[in-house]
Amino acid sequence: MARPYSKDLRDRVAALVVSGATCREAAARFGVGVATAVRWSQRLRTTGSAAAKPMGGARRRALASEREWLLARIAEKPDLTLRAIQAELAARSVVVSYDAVWRFYLREGMTFKKKPARRRAGSAGRGQEAGPLETPPEAS
Repeated sequence: MARPYSKDLRDRVAALVVSGATCREAAARFGVGVATAVRWSQRLRTTGSAAAKPMGGARRRALASEREWLLARIAEKPDLTLRAIQAELAARSVVVSYDAVWRFYLREGMTFKKKPARRRAGSAGRGQEAGPLETPPEAS
């Protein structure tokens, strides 16, 4: 992830613009873009500081309010696919991505592996060996 420019550089560019230099002159002197010099000087005038705005933050969990329903639904019918759960949520007016449903169940400690209860196809070559087509006659 990109990092903001240093506060020192921001302050020097913005101070030069506020002291009377043009944004183009300040940008050329300090090696930053003209638009960057404009934004920093505007921020200094409006807020009193050219410091960067905070980055990042916590993400809202879209399915937190549906937790009880989702857990009850998968307990009731364990062979539901994530796409089917996503469609049922959409019918309940909760529009979320496939990935949001996946992450919800992952946080709850549930995985969707190939299990007999889910009746999914196993990987090739793992089944029972094929028997002979016919049995040989008994020798007398």
